[in-house]
Amino acid sequence: MSTEILVLYYSRHGAVAEMARLVARGVGEVEDCEARLRTVPEVSTVCEATEDAIPDSGAPYASHDDLRECAGLVLGSPTRFGNMAAPLKYFLDGTSGMWLSGAMIDKPAGVFTSTASLHGGQESTLLSMMIPLLHHGMSIVGLPYSEAGLLQTHAGGTPYGASHWAGDNGERTFTPEEQALCRALGRRVAQHAKRVAS
Repeated sequence: MSTEILVLYYSRHGAVAEMARLVARGVGEVEDCEARLRTVPEVSTVCEATEDAIPDSGAPYASHDDLRECAGLVLGSPTRFGNMAAPLKYFLDGTSGMWLSGAMIDKPAGVFTSTASLHGGQESTLLSMMIPLLHHGMSIVGLPYSEAGLLQTHAGGTPYGASHWAGDNGERTFTPEEQALCRALGRRVAQHAKRVAS
């Protein structure tokens, strides 16, 4: 039976979705591990607005069952003023029942983000994403400086988690270091989840 890692993300323009696919590749590089890709719907300011149960394209929408069933979590969001995007925060705000039951305690978790500007709040976003995970009792997994990409990057990449500098219009492609760090984050969470499971 394989160890399943939930890669849960919100992506507005596609960069975070691509990061999620890279993280999932990293998870798959660990023997007997597989990734479950899930996203969250938009949040509307119109209270009557609802999303279809299944998105038109991309990963299916996440449910609380995805969180309960996973052995580890990697959470991704674009930066919104140095914080995670509202749709992801809205989903996490609905997990108080899981907090009460302790369903996420000791599961490893990592975080990733993408920003339009190089100093657009990558690190504060990653740190803000960790807070609800710590409240759930999860064990945070970062990226150590033994990952060569952290010392070589001229774009995204932090010890707090993987990041990408997308540019003002999303025109910047992923650098080799950004790609490697996304995959490394997936591998590290998967490796930690296997250790916890055994």
